[in-house]
Amino acid sequence: MTTHTDTTTPSAGAQYAPERPARLEWAKHAPEVYKAMVRLEAAARKGLDPTLYELVKIRASQINHCAFCIDMHTKDALAAGESVERIVQLGAWDESRHFYTEKEIAALELTDAVTVLTDGFVPDEVYDNAAKHFEEAELAQVIAAITAINAWNRFGVTCRMAPGHYEPGQYK
Repeated sequence: MTTHTDTTTPSAGAQYAPERPARLEWAKHAPEVYKAMVRLEAAARKGLDPTLYELVKIRASQINHCAFCIDMHTKDALAAGESVERIVQLGAWDESRHFYTEKEIAALELTDAVTVLTDGFVPDEVYDNAAKHFEEAELAQVIAAITAINAWNRFGVTCRMAPGHYEPGQYK
């Protein structure tokens, strides 16, 4: 299997672009912030279905273009038994609704709305749909999970954390 440091594909002999180094090892330089984020993540995950949790994490990371988090949460989702097909379709979930449950669709709609706040709010119909599919405590946890991954994405994108190094479950 080709690793992140290998710059050729074995089958075609093509050259990959070189990996860009991280800009900043933020966790090393702000360890208390990192520890607080880990605690936030652990609290946000409690009580959520692991599949739903990973779908939300992948989707927000796709929107935010956080390659490190896409790599991490895709690997964790696969390790937890999620199908390749559903992960592949996640980038176009709205056109691929038949791959997801109504509850997952509500979570993905909410993820998109919370992640992209260009209108300055989460539309009532998106929130109301999520509220129909989740008990209030679970909805609060979904919102916390979406908020946490958006924070992680900002660290990952800003510091240019490189994908390809993560092993499933590495940070759990």
